[in-house]
Amino acid sequence: MFRDFDYENKPVVDIVNEMIIDAINRNASDIHFDPTEEALNVRIRIDGELLEYAKVPNFVKKNLLTRIKIISGMNITETRLPQDGAIKNLTQDIDLDLRVSSLPIVDGEKIVIRILNYKMSSEGLDHLGLTEANLQKIKKLISLPNGIIMVAGATGSGKSTTVYAMLQILNTVERNIITVEDPVEMKIPGINQVQVMSEIGLTFGNTLRSILRQDPDVIMIGEIRDNETARIAVRASITGHLVLSTIHTNNSLTTIERLLDMDVERYLLGSALTGIISQRLVKKLCPKCRTERETTPFEKELFKQALGKDVAKIYAPNGCNDCIHGYLGRTALHEILIINQDIRDAIVNNAPKAELRKLVYKKENVASLLQDGLDKVIEGITSIDEIFRVIDVEDDIDEEDVNLKNAFIGKSSKTEEIESL
Repeated sequence: MFRDFDYENKPVVDIVNEMIIDAINRNASDIHFDPTEEALNVRIRIDGELLEYAKVPNFVKKNLLTRIKIISGMNITETRLPQDGAIKNLTQDIDLDLRVSSLPIVDGEKIVIRILNYKMSSEGLDHLGLTEANLQKIKKLISLPNGIIMVAGATGSGKSTTVYAMLQILNTVERNIITVEDPVEMKIPGINQVQVMSEIGLTFGNTLRSILRQDPDVIMIGEIRDNETARIAVRASITGHLVLSTIHTNNSLTTIERLLDMDVERYLLGSALTGIISQRLVKKLCPKCRTERETTPFEKELFKQALGKDVAKIYAPNGCNDCIHGYLGRTALHEILIINQDIRDAIVNNAPKAELRKLVYKKENVASLLQDGLDKVIEGITSIDEIFRVIDVEDDIDEEDVNLKNAFIGKSSKTEEIESL
């Protein structure tokens, strides 16, 4: 993985181009340039993991960072303030869409290049790792004439990819689709996309008010960030529009709570919210080198309680020349909730959190992120360690299952003891 470039003889322009193109060819999502007193450390993120890539000597450091700022349209004389930029055409042969961010730190300017790849969005919902049941749920949600569909998850969990995949299906001549985004990450022919520019007053709130006078059928809001945007989005859905948006929450239950915290009236949210798609990204096991092992007593109990299945063996990562530490690529875990009348009534009537949780996670209503993840472990797609890494398993365990709770606490304490050694 580590690369050693000819910094003495090779032009900085060629080094920067080669680094970016090589990172893209390795399916990296980000390139980090971290300045230190001794050198400029370069790391790339592959399948969610940062890996050491190169070490740029000090005599080249400033020129290399300046070159990145030039091609991304930044002010090269400004080194004291954060800046944002973009790289569109690095070479004539490769069409790129890269977001660049600079941040002044103690030892210089840290620059991060984010590589945007919406190939999976273009391929459609069928390629997002959805189970057949979850795929049919999403198709049902986007077939509704109005309401809000929220896609929830942490930064970098693939929310935009899912939203764009849904827009691809909705994008027909009969529909007027308008989006408001910051930034517009993927241009889609046939869809009217608005780039937010807060510095001139083109905010989410102002744009949404104007969009409602443009006879829209579908509105996509890049992200619900504040109370004003949330309230306008809810009112837009009630007046007959289908609204898609993203939000930074963990699951279906916390999404409902977050929207209520944004001062959205309960009776409006109960009427407007039609579905919540929560997701996480996990690394996929390398199919060439994964190894089969027996499940531990805790894992057996977890599969039994979460899925009602007896699982004797699962796959674990091993490692080979074709993968990174036993993993190759990523897939998504999904939790898709279609809001029914019981949940609507609970939202409107300010039901206690415990009651709302029981309604949301009724077996017939939703398969939780944990359940979807464990199914993918059984199929050999990912590992149990990846599930523990991205999901708060203890929070997903039924409070009534005392034995499993105790087993999890015992497992956690043993893990902490091992890590402290």
